[in-house]
This record gives sequence, C-alpha cells and structure tokens, in this order.
Amino acid sequence: MAYNANIHQRRSIRLKGYDYGQEGAYFVTLCTKNRAHLFGEVEGGEMKLNQFGMIASQEWAKTPEVRMNVVLDVFIIMPNHLHGILFITESKTEARHDDVTPFLSPSQTVGAIVRGYKSAVTKQINALLPEAEKMTVWQRNYHEHIIRNARAHQYISAYISNNPTRWKADRFFS
Repeated sequence: MAYNANIHQRRSIRLKGYDYGQEGAYFVTLCTKNRAHLFGEVEGGEMKLNQFGMIASQEWAKTPEVRMNVVLDVFIIMPNHLHGILFITESKTEARHDDVTPFLSPSQTVGAIVRGYKSAVTKQINALLPEAEKMTVWQRNYHEHIIRNARAHQYISAYISNNPTRWKADRFFS
C-alpha cells in the first residue's frame, strides 16, 4: 500500500525547525531490523564483533573520510544496534549554481550521514551473502539526541562506553 498521510499519520521524531546540518554534537542510535543480533555477542561485559560487526564498525570509523565536516567521538557496535556521538564541525557546504544562486547541500546533515552509513553497511553485508539470503539490515529511521553541553556529552559518552557491561539490562537486548 502506498503511503497516505491521512491514513498513516507519520510524525517526524526530529526537533521541529532544527537544522540537523548545523555545527553541533549529536548522539545517534541505529537499530537492526527486528533488533536481530547481526553484529556479534557480548561476552563477559565486552562486545565481540563478528564479520558483520566488523563491517559496521569500520564503516562508522570511515565516516570522517567520506564527510569532511564530521568528527567522530565514542561509539559502540552492539549485537543489534550502534550508539555513537558525531560532531558536525561546519555548516552545510554552500555551493553556487550558475554563479548566481547559492544553495545549501543537504548531504552533510545528520540524516544524510546516517543514510550513507546504513547504505554502505547493508551493501557490504549483502555482498557476502548468497542472493536468497540478502537482507534488510537496518530498521527504518534512527534515534538522535542533540548534545547541548559538556555535562550531557560526558554522561552520554559514559553510557556508550559502558553499554556492553549493562547489556542484559539494555532495552535493545531482546
């Protein structure tokens, strides 16, 4: 069935009016489709990445190479999700069209960064699988939180770093 706004009533989970391409710190969480444990296991409070988990980790680490305005901070790949902090270090790149009209590229927003990452991970994982086993790796959308101060950054960084030790109590465990 095609999307119909009157029936489906999807609401944006983003902060209304906020420019997610502006400089700032962002905490993102991406979950696998149906929270499937695709990326490895937590053993003794430590995350042990499998082949898919290594792909997810390496692709996240490559983000600043692909997007020059991004700096990564702490992140963790868990069995069925990723938590990470990223910094956008400059506003969306401005370009000129016909040397007259400036326009802003949406390719440097948090949403574009997440879409590019999800796409790269999915493509690499599916390249390893037989045609009949190719899969949708990620759930639709993602969760983000704008980090507004040093105290929040410190708290979120500790939460991410300690995530494997609290795995059995994590809401993404099941």
